[in-house]
Amino acid sequence: MRIAIASDHAALEMKAALVDWLQDAGHEVTDLGPMTADSVDYPDYGYKLASEVASGRVERGVALCGSGIGISMAVNRHPACRCALVSEGLSAKLAREHNDANVLAMGARLVGIEIAKDCLDVFLKTEFGGDRHQRRVDKLSAPSIEGANA
Repeated sequence: MRIAIASDHAALEMKAALVDWLQDAGHEVTDLGPMTADSVDYPDYGYKLASEVASGRVERGVALCGSGIGISMAVNRHPACRCALVSEGLSAKLAREHNDANVLAMGARLVGIEIAKDCLDVFLKTEFGGDRHQRRVDKLSAPSIEGANA
């Protein structure tokens, strides 16, 4: 699978470990940075990751920052991205199965590397359930705020 990964400075070590782990598993990984521990702004890397996923150049994305919150918000600004912030495997499974998430976000200060690997493994192996979930996923890319009371 083609996977892009991006982080901020707080998740640099986790990103490096996940890049190695993914490559060892046979995935084609695009590391979008950063490459040093210098302070960076997570929105810049979230937007870069979202563009890569939306373009179709990769099938999935991995977004990392200290908490996972900020970078997931940045990725989700792109209507073609469905980024799920998770901290355990069941959430990763449901994000794919029910929400067709195409980006997984995690917080390096909150999730250890072994849990991160488990979440990512489940995320990559789980198929979208389709059926009744498709209608809901379609609404994520074309929100109707006026129809929110329906």
